[in-house]
Amino acid sequence: MHVELTASEIRAAVKTALAEDIGGGDVTTRATVPKTLAFKTVMRVREPLVVAGLDFAKAAFLRLSSSVKTEFLVHDGTHVAGGDKLLRISGSARAILTAERVALNFVQHLSGIATLTAQFVEAVKHTRAQILDTRKTTPGWRRFEKYAVACGGGKNHRLGLFDMVLIKDNHLAALRNEKPNAVAAAIQLARKKFPRLKIEVEADTLEQVAQAAAAGADIILLDNMAPEKLRQAVKIAKGRAKTEASGGVNLGNVRAIAGSGVDFISVGALTHSARAVDIGLDFE
Repeated sequence: MHVELTASEIRAAVKTALAEDIGGGDVTTRATVPKTLAFKTVMRVREPLVVAGLDFAKAAFLRLSSSVKTEFLVHDGTHVAGGDKLLRISGSARAILTAERVALNFVQHLSGIATLTAQFVEAVKHTRAQILDTRKTTPGWRRFEKYAVACGGGKNHRLGLFDMVLIKDNHLAALRNEKPNAVAAAIQLARKKFPRLKIEVEADTLEQVAQAAAAGADIILLDNMAPEKLRQAVKIAKGRAKTEASGGVNLGNVRAIAGSGVDFISVGALTHSARAVDIGLDFE
């Protein structure tokens, strides 16, 4: 799955963000900047990064003045060096100054996610593993953050609770007395209720891996397993189910995890811990 953002949802997010920031009016700009003054500005990066979110910046400036002109100098997904220019903006000084922080907030945050994702993708290069995001996202920003993951070369996992069955330990606890085992019972119930959806099962033990593979799981989530245990799990599931490593993944251990042969590695840090990168607006 790959999230594709629509122009309408970008405009809606920008509208909300600007309303939050402006409130009754940008008092500083209204007090100090003449209505007729025009600016030429450029959005410039201060460090190497992967770009994401430029359409949000464009929407922010245009929301405040339809006469503002914007020119993309790169596109989302581009790797850029420190000092590179991303976007040229010209027009009403008041509109540019008032929209500046909202525009930068979107691009800095989403580019931060794209940049961190690209680092994980690079770390597992030449292995079979693909880097996945999770549902550990900022409330209301999930589609935007998953879009940024894709800009960085990662893959989108399920978007929410509705587009894939993911049976976790607490679901299995509710079926612990079912026969032949909780894993098989959960898969059978899910397959009957939602036959068109992929089914993933969380496994904490190799026994559960074997049960999930035997019961026809599409993907087995290998929770907090060391590389050697991951290798055993991959061997058990081979030819029957895809495997996904999850839990405690960082840039220091992701290569070793990928070396186990898993198909996917999910990384919550992509969206819950990526720092905002350094980008500014320079007046020309």
